[in-house]
Amino acid sequence: MIAVASNVLMNGSPVATTPILYLARHATPDWNRKDIRYDVAPGPDLIPQGEEEAAQLGAFLRGAGVTRLVASPLVRTHRTAQIAGAIAEAPVTIDEAVREYSHEENDQAVFDRFHPRLAALFQEAADQGPIAIVTHGGPVRVLLERLGIDRDQLWHYRRQFDHQNPLAPAAAWELTRPAPDGAWRMRLAFSPTPFAEYPPAVSHV
Repeated sequence: MIAVASNVLMNGSPVATTPILYLARHATPDWNRKDIRYDVAPGPDLIPQGEEEAAQLGAFLRGAGVTRLVASPLVRTHRTAQIAGAIAEAPVTIDEAVREYSHEENDQAVFDRFHPRLAALFQEAADQGPIAIVTHGGPVRVLLERLGIDRDQLWHYRRQFDHQNPLAPAAAWELTRPAPDGAWRMRLAFSPTPFAEYPPAVSHV
């Protein structure tokens, strides 16, 4: 079952008119591999379930009008992007800046290498259309925190997914920023598995 947050699409096109980035996590790899590290290349490859998840991500990205994908160099992210990109009919490039959170790094180091690339891609998205970054759960969590997501919203999702990641395998967060110096708008837009959306604030008149 594919879970898509409400109001993601309208007649096949993104509702928002501002630049859009998607932060996607790799699909399910072979977590049983014990002979290689998960945090450095190559890492484990996808299992058949992961290949199906990547295809579902590709269908979502195609509907969202994504023009290209930028992927971490690890096998699980690169393979996810290849499958999704083929379905979305969008080219894939590899970028070291969006790689996995390594054992030798901390949150600040991950943010310092990832954020400049994210900012540049957001500017490109203004001209090219939506861009997807296929990365890992740890870096997605760091970026959401540093870009100002509400703590309760973040933990609402971290409680739902494996290893307290803020999204399931092959899921995607949508990031927009209507004003150059304004707040980021962030929401979990897609998951190949069902999820409970964060409840919106209730206004009392």
